[in-house]
Amino acid sequence: MRLRLGRPDLGDYAKHFDAPAAAPSSPLSVTWAGVTTLLIDDGTSAVLTDGFFSRPGLIAVGAGRLTPSLPRIDGSLARLGIERLDAVLPVHSHFDHVMDSAVVAGRTGAVVVGGESTANVGRGGGLPEDRVVVAAPGQPVPLGAFDVTLVEGHHCPPDRFPGSIDAPVVPPVRVSAYRCGEAWSTLIRHRPSGRSLLLVGSAGFVAGALVGHRADVVYLGIGQLGLQPESYIVDYWTETVRTVGARRVVLVHWDDFFRPLHEPLRALPYAGDDLDVSMRVLTQLAREDAVPLHLPTLWARSDPWS
Repeated sequence: MRLRLGRPDLGDYAKHFDAPAAAPSSPLSVTWAGVTTLLIDDGTSAVLTDGFFSRPGLIAVGAGRLTPSLPRIDGSLARLGIERLDAVLPVHSHFDHVMDSAVVAGRTGAVVVGGESTANVGRGGGLPEDRVVVAAPGQPVPLGAFDVTLVEGHHCPPDRFPGSIDAPVVPPVRVSAYRCGEAWSTLIRHRPSGRSLLLVGSAGFVAGALVGHRADVVYLGIGQLGLQPESYIVDYWTETVRTVGARRVVLVHWDDFFRPLHEPLRALPYAGDDLDVSMRVLTQLAREDAVPLHLPTLWARSDPWS
């Protein structure tokens, strides 16, 4: 099969960048900061998924050793207005999700919550044991004003660095040190408002894993989804959006994460994904289910429950 060059044009999907903006009176807001980094904040209590801000370039990832970029992390925290967090919640332990989590937790007083692989990234990043929480799958963890439940998931095929992280990861390290570990579907419920959100960080699923769980909004990871058969995309939508009864879907993990956040976002190249395929199939599924479908705007506070 001939390799397709170039990348999708985000301008083709301009109408989808229309997620509802948060108002001063919104009891809860979500701010997207690339890939699957989400700040979920009620003004007093906040959690952050992933917290990946360093975004090293492709050459550095492929040929060098990775270490968190403190200037990029600090700049992103300032842009988001983050001073304190209750928790950092990596969706799995690849570099583009977990690499900065220990630094972000150290800067904000947060705990890092995940599986043993994520815990070993936290430990390698210098967090004390009481700031590393190994969650039991399916069991809610109270974190500030939120209850967070990690549900077993799978990474979207192919997983280029499968397996677990069995010892602390101390940067600088090769990208292969960040093995996937446990992949989660992350359910977040805000106790004061009753609002709920599901983040599926990788476009993979365990059949039936989310049965019995509900979420008003799904932030749906679509990295590599466009390379899958259409039947897989339909199954993914069914096992996530339809299963939890979501009333709104926001698509994440489509941006080129080798590009820093201070430059305009662009889609992943066709060599790594095909956003055009994902949008074609998901738009049709959303239309069939009468579910609004959005792409998020970088740094913009959104109220997807409104």
